[in-house]
Amino acid sequence: MPITPQSLRQRFRKVLAFFPPNWCLAILVALDGYAFMHPVLREVRAREYSFWLALDNWHEVMRVVGLLEIPRLVLGVGLQVIALGLILKARIAWAFSLVLLIGIGTFAILGDGGRAGLGIYTLVLVFALIAYWRRFDRASVTAGSLFALVSVLSLLIYAVFGTLYLGNEFNPPVTDAGTAFYFSIVSMSTVGYGDITPHTLTARLFTASIIILGITVFATSISAIAGPVIGGNLKRLVKGRFSTAMRKNHIIIAGATPLALSVYDGLRRRGEEVTVIVPAGSAQEYPAAADLIEGDPSSVDVLHTAGVTRARYVLALRADDAENAFIVLAAKEATGDSGAKTVALVNTSKHLEKIRRVQPDMVFSVQLLGAELLTRAINGEPMDSQAITDLFFAKTATPAKPA
Repeated sequence: MPITPQSLRQRFRKVLAFFPPNWCLAILVALDGYAFMHPVLREVRAREYSFWLALDNWHEVMRVVGLLEIPRLVLGVGLQVIALGLILKARIAWAFSLVLLIGIGTFAILGDGGRAGLGIYTLVLVFALIAYWRRFDRASVTAGSLFALVSVLSLLIYAVFGTLYLGNEFNPPVTDAGTAFYFSIVSMSTVGYGDITPHTLTARLFTASIIILGITVFATSISAIAGPVIGGNLKRLVKGRFSTAMRKNHIIIAGATPLALSVYDGLRRRGEEVTVIVPAGSAQEYPAAADLIEGDPSSVDVLHTAGVTRARYVLALRADDAENAFIVLAAKEATGDSGAKTVALVNTSKHLEKIRRVQPDMVFSVQLLGAELLTRAINGEPMDSQAITDLFFAKTATPAKPA
């Protein structure tokens, strides 16, 4: 069989289906972080273990590694950690990745001689993230926690190594990592016991930067973690009250079956206002922006929450015929005979007469509709609009005989 361009496109789409864009971008971002900090890792691996043990103090370590290589290591590790948030499609991970990538790209092009290729690769990643920004639309507690972890650790590394580098400019001098860690925590938390104080302008400015960054990092970290939790609950609360007040002349769909989803899409394309009721905890694929209520659709209270007294139609489109019958009865109890019209789906044709006993305004049977249409098409029987309407709502119709 010859390979056509169309078949190649289909195969390409099937391959892409196994690699979602957010996963691909996460892997590329993690690789960018590794490439950026690779010179530091190469320098560390080039030395034997005994060499590092022979170093007497932190000043010698920073002299060998290079003070300016510490931010490179922090940025590289931070980018790899935050890439996990891209897998979760978190918006905060997307924004944080953009900031880190722009910093890495600028540093690679302007300040990292001979690594312009990495800078161009990084900038291409920036444009790719911007192009796929709609993919990252979730407020994730996990991603917020990753952001907080990276931010706090980055600030802690900056504070510890900076304190060690400026150790002689403090009173008493800071010469070991334990004391530097203690001073960093005290400064970041703005406690300030006063047992270690800077006595030069450089050390004072450095300590001030730790205090300012500490307040900023702690505040943004708390908001990044608590924001999705509080914001989600508040959004549901406000949305519920607002939607209840605004629901009028709308259509209520009860169920999350494929037919219910198709009907929802069709009504929304035509500009109809639709409220959906699905049982709590059940799987559903409605859009995030859908006016959705979780509860028992056969409950009168839930129907009142959905605004059934101001609705035009109540569509019982669940997969169980008995549940559809109960939904019709609940809708009639909530609105009376002059209220919203009811439409009941019949999934099994043998239950048709039982559904009719609850007297819905319309009965829709997919099985009967498909069977009758296929039979009439095979026999060459004419299909006028009235016959299709009768079949659609499972009305008794006398089949016309071909002339």
